[in-house]
Amino acid sequence: MAINYSFLFLFLSPFLHLFLFDRSDKVEAYRFDEITTNLKLQSHVVSLNSLTPAGVCSTPAQGSKNLSRLLQVTHKHGPCSPVKEGKAKIPSLRQILINDQARAKSINSKISNKDQVIDSTVKVPANSGHSLGTGNFIVKIGFGTPKQDFVVIFDTGSDLSWIQCQPCEGSCYDQQDPIFEPSKSSTYSNISCNSPSCDQLKSSTEYEPPCASTTCIYQVTYGDNSYTAGYFATDTLTLFSSDVFPKFEFGCGQNSQGLWGSADGLLGLGRDQVSMVSQTAQKYKKLFSYCLPSKSSSTGFLAFGSEAGASSSAQYTPLLTESSNPSFYFLTMTGISVGGQKLSISPSVFTTSGTIIDSGTVITRLPPAAYSKLRSAFRQAMIKYTPAPPSSLLDTCYNLAGYTSVTVPTIVLHFGGGTDLNVDQSGILVQASSTKYCLAFAGNSAATDVGILGNNQQQTFEVVYNVEGGKLGFGAGACS
Repeated sequence: MAINYSFLFLFLSPFLHLFLFDRSDKVEAYRFDEITTNLKLQSHVVSLNSLTPAGVCSTPAQGSKNLSRLLQVTHKHGPCSPVKEGKAKIPSLRQILINDQARAKSINSKISNKDQVIDSTVKVPANSGHSLGTGNFIVKIGFGTPKQDFVVIFDTGSDLSWIQCQPCEGSCYDQQDPIFEPSKSSTYSNISCNSPSCDQLKSSTEYEPPCASTTCIYQVTYGDNSYTAGYFATDTLTLFSSDVFPKFEFGCGQNSQGLWGSADGLLGLGRDQVSMVSQTAQKYKKLFSYCLPSKSSSTGFLAFGSEAGASSSAQYTPLLTESSNPSFYFLTMTGISVGGQKLSISPSVFTTSGTIIDSGTVITRLPPAAYSKLRSAFRQAMIKYTPAPPSSLLDTCYNLAGYTSVTVPTIVLHFGGGTDLNVDQSGILVQASSTKYCLAFAGNSAATDVGILGNNQQQTFEVVYNVEGGKLGFGAGACS
């Protein structure tokens, strides 16, 4: 039987038309989705309100994290902080940047083995590996028997942990909690001068004699001229109300002054033998992580052992050790992308300086050549916005009066092992005044100054330190 193709075409043409229209519509939709995805890869639409801390604490959910096994992390001057300070004690951005620059200079003086210049009125010596600055984020831990809770700054750039103790023979700064009284703890003990622990402290801090009569003494001066001194001692450290570490070595401070806010002391998360990471290695296997909140009115977390990175799809990069500065956490930085475009920066720019990650430095420091490329690309992407004068070390600022949101280019930091840190939008701009916002990166003064991945650019990521495994990971979206 002959087929009537004319009839068949007339019969099928409406369906062919519908099929072709539907196919075309899907192609256009696919192209639209692809364009939208590419735009998201190249830029962020940032609400300026999101860069301003709220006056009340907002505690985000931590996903599948076991909250009973996390230490809550808060900014020491924010509304979530367990220590409450008057507005007069909250530093301005200018003062924060001054302190931050002092910390960065201190880090470089240690890495380059140059003597640190400190205020001549401060007589306490600077000690290698942990005289860096006072940090920004705090957690609550327990000391003594019976346990007393203390709020301490945690710092990956410091090794020795310490709290203020009675009697304050020199002077103690004002803290919110009662000062620790060793005589009321049944497990407290001073470390003697002739003990291996005191020898270890002496070798790690490069001063002697660390003794007063027969008792071992510690002394630390930080990069911003804050300082602490007192007895090197042992007592029980308690975390999460259930993890107990007898004979934990720490500083029992009788003379401490500086930019501590109302925090009670410091928790050292460096790699030296005296650090908390090393002293708890048998239980936690030198594995810890933290997530720093995107603003001071939110909270993050600090985790140890199996809880660190347990639910994180982190990308890992090799964690390096420099023999002359084994306490610092070194990474291999390989490049930077802005707005989806990788910048033409020679790898030697990063290998000349080296790079560390630090929880206590606020603003990321880059080699001059790398920062120059980043700044140029960022300014080009922000060309429609009105430039504003620099704010301290931040030289790329904008007057955003009249805007409620702005479009900023993405910034991706590339590390060894193919690991990319796509900086959260909260880590790209920092608010300098009611209408002025600045790029939250700075250039070092010399090509040989170490690069520092600061805490502004670590915000919202779970940063996983697998010290024994020799790797460091970034897990996106772990806190807000």
